[in-house]
Amino acid sequence: MAAPEIHHLFHAPIADHSFSADRRTLAVVRDNNVELYAQSGNKFTLKDELKGHDKTVTGVDIAPNSGMIVTCSQDRNAYVWELVNGSFKPTLVLLRINRAATFVRWSPNEKKFAVGSGARLIAVCYFEEENDWWVSKHLKKPIRSTITSLAWHPNSVLLAAGSTDSHARVFSGFVKGVDERPEASVWGERLPFNTVCGEYLNDAAGWVHSVCFSPSGNAIAFSSHDSSITVVYPSPAGPEAPPQAMINISTQLLPFASLIWSSETEIIAAGYDCEAFKFRGDESGWQISGTVEQQRGPGIAKEESALQMFKQMDLKGKSNKNDTQLNTTHQNTINTIRAYDVGSGGQVKRFSTSGVDGRVVVWTV
Repeated sequence: MAAPEIHHLFHAPIADHSFSADRRTLAVVRDNNVELYAQSGNKFTLKDELKGHDKTVTGVDIAPNSGMIVTCSQDRNAYVWELVNGSFKPTLVLLRINRAATFVRWSPNEKKFAVGSGARLIAVCYFEEENDWWVSKHLKKPIRSTITSLAWHPNSVLLAAGSTDSHARVFSGFVKGVDERPEASVWGERLPFNTVCGEYLNDAAGWVHSVCFSPSGNAIAFSSHDSSITVVYPSPAGPEAPPQAMINISTQLLPFASLIWSSETEIIAAGYDCEAFKFRGDESGWQISGTVEQQRGPGIAKEESALQMFKQMDLKGKSNKNDTQLNTTHQNTINTIRAYDVGSGGQVKRFSTSGVDGRVVVWTV
């Protein structure tokens, strides 16, 4: 595997990051602002800052085709930033939420974006030509707590959401006049706005940290705070029928904060263990297959417990002097995984990670 590209931008946590389509611009969240870095040689240098939020920014996403940037913040606002005469100009989005905005992503067709919030709702936002502004419709029921993660289906209508009520759900975000009627799929045929096409609870009822559709859109995976990943294959008979398969992969690792599908049979997840792990499988079963960094070999289960670690230290009579340095590329929690280079059929060739250590790292699958 090729060595990862490591970009240590600053000594502060990065809650979210996004690359432009040509991968020459990198947007990263830093406190109340979003910093834009331009690639010069093998490095990224700061070229601009998006200032407009007055509380911590929680999400950023760059639209691949239009280049528009959407940001959301704990100040309950979202902005769409467009490049005008060489500088980015913000347009306020009418979110109509009374709690912090927590997560934001563009739909694949870039006609809409979705904003998760602590107000127990998802704002599906679209541009209204008549009034020249961005407005929103709310997905509410049956959400009972804060939205932590969102992911769009390839058809730009279905939306997967994970929340702290321990559920992963699939909603219809169909907006009349904006979307074309989607083709029938395993998630249903008629999809009016706020139709719940799937609702899933993991084995331990842990908070859902991240959710993602497979490249085909015919399955979802979500990670929970019980250190497990759940993969759901819905029934071809429709949303009313039980899932064709619902596989829970429990691990001895720390929880996964973010995940992506690198192909129809592989998932990459990372989080509080500070490194990325691979999972492989299909409808018949899934299992962890190793780390991306190959530090521990393919059969990792990380069975070592805190007690064993202390026993080893006791045998040595002293602790390691370099115990503040992890043997992983990231030196702290990984917050976000994003697909960086996607080939045909949704096959991810490279992906990027960002974390609490202020680093953005680009990996080759």
